Amino acid sequence: MSVVECDVPSRSALGADLIERADFRDAYRAPLRCPDLGVVEIFFGIFAHRPGWMDLMLIARNKAAALAGLEVPTTSEIMNMEMRDRYSVGEKIGPWPVFFLGPAELVAGRDNKHMDFRVSVMKVDDGTRRSVVVSTLCMIHNKFGQCYLSAVIPFHKFGVRRLMAGAVAAQRL
Repeated sequence: MSVVECDVPSRSALGADLIERADFRDAYRAPLRCPDLGVVEIFFGIFAHRPGWMDLMLIARNKAAALAGLEVPTTSEIMNMEMRDRYSVGEKIGPWPVFFLGPAELVAGRDNKHMDFRVSVMKVDDGTRRSVVVSTLCMIHNKFGQCYLSAVIPFHKFGVRRLMAGAVAAQRL
């Protein structure tokens, strides 16, 4: 198995209600060959190793979103993702605030005027295989959020799969 689309895990800290009412949701599963990795290490193994073109797209998107009055990560937060020894709920991990942190799952995201989003990185062991599932939920607040989400979904789907596949290939998971 490499990276495959799957359902958002029902036992995720995201919660059944939020999963069900999300305007957009997706999830991708990849093998976890290093089961002793913590969720913070997995998060950085996936999201801190982006190709340069992806960084440039994120920076351009954030510059445009900031002009529209949205809260966005700084260029420094995108370019300088460094892992700390400890994280707590409310602190930022990379460019996003942490909403939940447990031994098997990390949930980060951002609430904004147009849309709220959550990304979950969850270790899953179904008895026969260990894997990591990265899930994304988006809750739209207005027409701008609808337009924005429609524009970014193809990039999001390609990008998450690409980042996870890169982490698998480089044996960071």
